[in-house]
Amino acid sequence: MDIIPASQRILDQLTHLLENLTNDEYSKTLAVLHDNSIGQHMRHTLEFFICLTTGLTSGVVNYDERERDVFLESNTLEALTIIAKLKETLDEIKKNQPLKLLQQGYDVGSDKIYEVESNLYRELIYNIEHAVHHMALMKIGLREVKPELELPKDFGVASSTIKFRQSQQANA
Repeated sequence: MDIIPASQRILDQLTHLLENLTNDEYSKTLAVLHDNSIGQHMRHTLEFFICLTTGLTSGVVNYDERERDVFLESNTLEALTIIAKLKETLDEIKKNQPLKLLQQGYDVGSDKIYEVESNLYRELIYNIEHAVHHMALMKIGLREVKPELELPKDFGVASSTIKFRQSQQANA
């Protein structure tokens, strides 16, 4: 299945971004991101992948219980180390497997936890879509912190949008 290589490509794109930012650029709070930083969006994105890969052993994934490691959002080397570990784990995946997704209810006044049947590939797809969304936000922040840095034009763009654009160009 091409979902593993797609996940790897997302992590490669994040690696490229990290390799071109200083810690100050990475962790600078930006008004355009509602006083969040590129690093906070990176941390959030990577922690979802961490939750998924960690949950492979137990068969249970809970994105709500992520660590929220502030060091990860301020240190590019730490983020690069995490990405390398995630890529190693993804390389070891040979097949899909069932998972249980634990999800807190969406009512802030309730402590109810929902258990939903899922699987590894479904959650990887979710992580890719989630990452693309945050990458688009990182790209907006990048215009303020380091406008001269050129990212691939497809950075932060969904694969369906890329395919649509390609079909439009082919038909033009």
